[in-house]
Amino acid sequence: MLNIVNKSPLERSSLESCLRVARGGALLLIEDAVYAACRGHASARAIVDAMQRMKVYVLQPDLEARGVDGLVVDGVTAVDYGGFVDLVVEHSRTHSWL
Repeated sequence: MLNIVNKSPLERSSLESCLRVARGGALLLIEDAVYAACRGHASARAIVDAMQRMKVYVLQPDLEARGVDGLVVDGVTAVDYGGFVDLVVEHSRTHSWL
């Protein structure tokens, strides 16, 4: 399953809920959720822990739009829009955490 989170973990508990329930597959952080994958962010440790059980991706254009493209935690993979589409195709199911 591809889990997609778009809200900052400082705004909503979507990321926390996702990480509590999801047990595999992949996690894609988009929009303001990309902040969670940045070194020094309050949620960075949770992202590192999540990488033990799932692949974690961030949307590169959203990193760039927020000026944090050089701050991503090691092991998190940045993808462009084409990569986003590839992830959706690769996974038979997607779940957007609102």
